[in-house]
This record gives sequence, C-alpha cells and structure tokens, in this order.
Amino acid sequence: MTACKAVLQNMTPEISTLTANLTSTDADTRAAAAEALGQMAADAAPAAVSLVEACRDADDRVREWAVAALEDLGPPPEDAVSKLTFLVGDKNPLAGYWSATLLGRCGEGAASAVDALAKAVDAAADAAVRQRAAWALGQIGAAASPARGVLEKAAGSADERLARLARAALAGMKETG
Repeated sequence: MTACKAVLQNMTPEISTLTANLTSTDADTRAAAAEALGQMAADAAPAAVSLVEACRDADDRVREWAVAALEDLGPPPEDAVSKLTFLVGDKNPLAGYWSATLLGRCGEGAASAVDALAKAVDAAADAAVRQRAAWALGQIGAAASPARGVLEKAAGSADERLARLARAALAGMKETG
C-alpha cells in the first residue's frame, strides 16, 4: 500500500483559488495564499506541486509560507508524483528538497521517481537535496533497489549525514526485499 493520497475528487474551489493565487503578480497575494494553504494542513495536499513551485518565489514571505505549508502537508496526491519527480532536479535547492521530501512521504508509491532521486543523490549541487533524496529512497524501500549502486557510493561519502541516510536506505532495502 502506498502512502500517497488517492484523490477522490478534484480540488475544492477554495484550494483551486489559493493555488491560482500562488502565481499572482502581487507578492502579498502569493504570500496570503501560501499562508492560507498552510493553515489547511493536510487538506491542502492537492496544492502540493504548486507549493513546491512557490519555494522558488523571489519573495521571502512566499517561500517561508510555502515551506510552512509543506511541513504540515503529509503525503501528496498520487497524481503529483510525476511532477514532483521532475522538480527533484530543479535548480532551486528548496524546490528540490521539498520535492524529494514529498516523494519520500509517498513511500513505495513514488517508485517511479527512483531514477530522479538517485540522480539527485549522486549529482545534486546542494547537500541538503542529496541527503533528502537518499532519505526518500529509503522511504521507498525495496522498490528503490535500482538505486543501490548510487546509495552504496553515497554510503562512503565524506558528508556524514548523506552517508548515514544512504546506509539506512540500503538497510531498509535488505529488510523489505
């Protein structure tokens, strides 16, 4: 069973409006939308991809509210996995980090993201993105076995946190598969 949420119905009109407001030309409107989505906690899951994209915003307030919303979001909807997979490789480290985080929250439901996460572990410019991608692979479990080589390499990294997360992911693969 996957941890990603199955979307049983379309976005509510409120979430749809707030998601649209995240792309407004007005920074106050974008910040207010991210804040409102944050107050919805897990109910804002349909806005997961838009919130990750808001992590690239030029306005500090928008980024901060988007991160606050993502922290309480829980697993994203299943239909967000492909877009989040693409965003793992984003040039913005905050967007890459949160994409990997949400994919990890999906567990085995993000098995289709293994290659993108492995690439991030191996080559992301930002250490936090590499670390979070290794964590996400660990959450995926046995389905992440195609990334075993990258994780083995990362397990020997001078970055102690990355090495620890990679070893944990490898150990999780052994336990589940």
